[in-house]
Amino acid sequence: MTRVRKMKSVLPGFGLSMGFTVLYLSLIVLIPLSAVFLKAATLSWDKLWQTVTNSRVLASLEVTFYTSFVAAVINAVFGFVIAWVLVRYRFPGRRLVDGIIDIPFALPTAVAGIALTTIYSQNGWVGRLLEPLGIKAAFSPLGIIIALTFIGLPFVVRTLQPVLEELEKDLEEAAASLGAYRWTIFRRVILPELIPPLLTGFALAFARSLGEYGSVVFISGNMPMKTEIAPLLIMTKLEQFDYAGATAIAALMLLLSFLLLFAINLLQWKTNQKTLPR
Repeated sequence: MTRVRKMKSVLPGFGLSMGFTVLYLSLIVLIPLSAVFLKAATLSWDKLWQTVTNSRVLASLEVTFYTSFVAAVINAVFGFVIAWVLVRYRFPGRRLVDGIIDIPFALPTAVAGIALTTIYSQNGWVGRLLEPLGIKAAFSPLGIIIALTFIGLPFVVRTLQPVLEELEKDLEEAAASLGAYRWTIFRRVILPELIPPLLTGFALAFARSLGEYGSVVFISGNMPMKTEIAPLLIMTKLEQFDYAGATAIAALMLLLSFLLLFAINLLQWKTNQKTLPR
């Protein structure tokens, strides 16, 4: 009998690899998150409820989640268009455009915030064109959306690109040969394959926007009850040495973020179930 030799994995065995994984995630993710909840737990229930239901806190949460959601939706739409153009078309400067997509990853967020504020302020290159139209970009919720759109775009584009590249064009050609119109081909053949990665990119951009600070703090104007975001309010409380209050707001943001991301992942799972062949 021929003895089958068991192939050895390049990485350590499951036990050792799993141990490293749990240790790494504990040090980087689980322990810091646990510390947030433990510090918030030092407040009494009355004080905790009073902190998280304060009108200024609720206003900052509303601004944060509203602008993050709008920016993620904008990125989902235009990120899809950009990814489609980069994958399906060949044109001069394509590689340059593809490289520009990653600039928000490499650029320090504070630098991005200063640049966007300069461009969209009342005397900026774009701001001076919007001013006669009665549109105030910088120091308004619109400015926050612009900043969050800037930093979230790569997540959608880079999530969609590999899926678009792997799509089989034979299915599109077969549908076209059977007389299907372009919109029908897109809606029935292409879109079902792209909805799961599109939802993933949306979730990544949305989650990234919720915790953004550097690019928003300059362009928002930081006006309480109007353009103050939750991360800035947390920093304000830390500067006032109100650590328990800061962690209470952070814990509330974590809970709300987990619930929203869970809902998005559940929607993505249901979408995958519908697109799987039976």
